[in-house]
Parts: sequence; structure tokens; C-alpha cells
Amino acid sequence: MHGVPDSYRESNHVHLIFSSIKEEKPELILGSFKRFTSKAIVAAIKVNPQESRKEWLLKQFEEAGSKSSNVKQYQLWRHDNKPIELWSNKVIDEKLNYIHNNPVEEGLVFKAEQYVYSSAIDYAGEKGLLDIVLI
Repeated sequence: MHGVPDSYRESNHVHLIFSSIKEEKPELILGSFKRFTSKAIVAAIKVNPQESRKEWLLKQFEEAGSKSSNVKQYQLWRHDNKPIELWSNKVIDEKLNYIHNNPVEEGLVFKAEQYVYSSAIDYAGEKGLLDIVLI
């Protein structure tokens, strides 16, 4: 996001590995994910009395939305993505390791499994926040 203070840059993106049981196109799944999560995040920001950046965040999302023809009010996610097809076990392992080590490289944690929003804890034999399928 443009205009984000340096202290908030560490957690301004997400890495995902996903697949579809129904053989849906990946871009449709990602679009649904982005719509659902942006609505949920904006709603959570609005009702959280402890969110000290509420007005600033909503203003940023609203300004971004005003510049987009397909957004009604708030734009949380960028429109571009960087998908990579995971076509071999080697590529899967490489990308999974990259995702798990990203918070370590950013200096957020010392060990990948310490990052609360990562599946690395599941791969370390513990239970993370979400139900996942180990690959």
C-alpha cells in the first residue's frame, strides 16, 4: 500500500498455496477470497475499539477504492497477483519454505513456527490457527 508508515510494512501482504476440490479456475477462487476477506477486515476494523489506526486505514482503503472502476467503496487488496503454478514437488517445497521463512526474513520472528499467521507451526507438529492440509 502506498503511504503506509514503515512500522506497518512488515505485514502488508499474504502468501497462499491453495487448490480447488471443484476444479475452479484459480483466479475465481482468489477473487472470492479477496472479496470475502476485504469485507471481513474492513468490518473488523470498524468495530474494534482498540484499533488506533481505524480512521487512517479506512481513509487509505477508501482512497484506493475511489481510483478503481470495479470497487464500490474500500479497496484492501491490489488487483495484480503473482501466481506461480506448483507443478513439481521441488517447486512446492521451494515455495512452501519461502512462505514459511518470509516472517523470519522480515525480522518478525526468530523461527518460522513462531509466526502466528503461518502454517509453519502445523509443519512443526503443532496446531495453527486454521485447519490446513499438509502437502
